[in-house]
Amino acid sequence: MKFCNLRIFAIIVALAASGPLAGCATAPATGRTFFTGGMSAEDEARLGLQEHQKIVPQFGGVYENAELSAYIASIGNLLARTSEIPDQKFTFTVLDSPIVNAFALPGGYVYVTRGLLALAGSEAEVAGVLAHEIGHVAARHAAERYGQNVAANIAGVGLGVLLGSKAISDTFSAASAVALRSFSRDQEYEADFLGVRYLTRAGFDANAMAGFLSQLQADSRLEAELAGQPGSADEFNIMQTHPRTADRIQRAIAEAGAVSVQNPIVGRDVFLDKIDGMLYGDNPDQGLIRDRRFVHPALRFAFTVPEGFRLGNSSERVVARGPEGAGIIFDRASESGTGAMTAYLTQVWAKGVSLQNVEAITVNGMAAATGQVSVNSSGGPRDLRLVAIRYDAQTIYRMLFVTPPKLTASLSLPLRETTYSFRKLSAAEATAVKPWRLVVHKVRPGETANALAERSPFADHRLKRFLVLNGLAENSPLPAGRAVKLVIE
Repeated sequence: MKFCNLRIFAIIVALAASGPLAGCATAPATGRTFFTGGMSAEDEARLGLQEHQKIVPQFGGVYENAELSAYIASIGNLLARTSEIPDQKFTFTVLDSPIVNAFALPGGYVYVTRGLLALAGSEAEVAGVLAHEIGHVAARHAAERYGQNVAANIAGVGLGVLLGSKAISDTFSAASAVALRSFSRDQEYEADFLGVRYLTRAGFDANAMAGFLSQLQADSRLEAELAGQPGSADEFNIMQTHPRTADRIQRAIAEAGAVSVQNPIVGRDVFLDKIDGMLYGDNPDQGLIRDRRFVHPALRFAFTVPEGFRLGNSSERVVARGPEGAGIIFDRASESGTGAMTAYLTQVWAKGVSLQNVEAITVNGMAAATGQVSVNSSGGPRDLRLVAIRYDAQTIYRMLFVTPPKLTASLSLPLRETTYSFRKLSAAEATAVKPWRLVVHKVRPGETANALAERSPFADHRLKRFLVLNGLAENSPLPAGRAVKLVIE
């Protein structure tokens, strides 16, 4: 959470700046002609560079590990050279985000998060992800999507960010959500088809793509379970933006005519060596989620959300999702002002809104103000309570509590407790907060999955988290000498 300023419709604006567009193009990778709305390859490169500079900070920036970055780029460039656009300049970036995802922008900008790298188990699995994203670029899917007038479908993203109605809106900024909007299933299949082609040409087993898909699906199910929404697994991590199935990948392998690669590259040991010691979960510079508590050691504050709420952190806000559409949105005001907090509430933050029951309060010695209003949203009526807290002369933090009317009364006390849990951290408290890291451990004789899982700092589901992180089934053997990933504090 770095509280950077965003332009919600940045990508739409960038596209609109090109002026009236119309035309068709043929993708070099597929030979298929499609309507582009006039977006040329040069337009794609320009737009990709422009959006790269905006999106990277919104995902926590580049993960600062030169050796790991060079390693991922070497895999990506090997695959790109086998594509139909070998002269295309690709830029491969490891994003400092715990979210499991990968995506590509026009112009050859390909991204993987360290959250995805933590879940992967080998170089071949990461190659499968990169090959798929290169396929999107080679097929010019971004231009095709623009030609299909995708910009007209983006208006709902802003409300999703405000009310926390989608998992992707919880964890990414609005501009990033636009960049990550799902490709069509046909485009996903085409990217798989091309990715299979590039994998086998580069010496990898194409089945690594299908194998890692199972891992991604297991992680998505776990995230949905942790969020209390076990029936909504496809709304979490990469499975939301890349709707794929094992059957479709196997079909892509068959139709691509993938040959069996003799002695295919797997690269398990070298990959695990590269991610050993990597940050896991949130970067402390952006704040850390510790069960129901959010702690920001760099900005020196903390607060706790009620039971039944699940925290999510992004570059611009913290969002906690609760039952039946209830939620909490926490951010920092872009303007601090100098007057009374009630004036800030009514004349700045909620200017033009008829707030009710506005009052000045004090939160752990800090001047604050609160007020409420009822609104209608796409999800139905919602009660909003606004709380603004002056942290210091330059900084105001804000909490927006969103509740369906039937839960407003019952959640009143827990949400009030969240308000008054907000406090400053001392220098000693901030220094004592440590991030989690991923370490590679060689299993010793007699060690079990349960025993290894208990070493983790998680508050719940330790065994499930360990199994998913390592791609293991519940009763998988754990032979001595096997390398497994552990999370430590």
